[in-house]
Amino acid sequence: MNFFDGMKHLLTVTALALLTVFPIGAQNQPQTPEQQEKQLLDIIDKEVQRLSDLLELEYWQEFYVDSTLNHDYHALQEELQDLQKARVGNTDLYQNIQDKWQQQIADTYQRIFTEDQWKKYWKSGGQRAQKARDKRRQKAEKATGEIKNAGK
Repeated sequence: MNFFDGMKHLLTVTALALLTVFPIGAQNQPQTPEQQEKQLLDIIDKEVQRLSDLLELEYWQEFYVDSTLNHDYHALQEELQDLQKARVGNTDLYQNIQDKWQQQIADTYQRIFTEDQWKKYWKSGGQRAQKARDKRRQKAEKATGEIKNAGK
């Protein structure tokens, strides 16, 4: 898998997680909780399989990746739904929540993967995703600093 395939997959996973919160379709009918859960579990299964194939994971590593994704994607989905229920329109808040959980997943992966597996994961899109998260965080910190300085 090359870099672009890894990035494409990361974007697909994020988009599908968002679709479980903000469903779109011909009639724009919301998904039932059962449909949302099935879709999320399918996303997780595909990501575990992709990482297993890419990194040649041991069985115990697959178990931890699966457990991590199950926990973190469900937590991500719950936080996004809470924002939606609160009718929050600021897209930066949604992005911050996604970044927080994607960072947590990457941190967990680093503990689960061997050094060689981590390097391969990093090169397959992990590094690019980290740089994007860091850039967004720095931009937000700069904006926050400017707001604080303007208030003085």
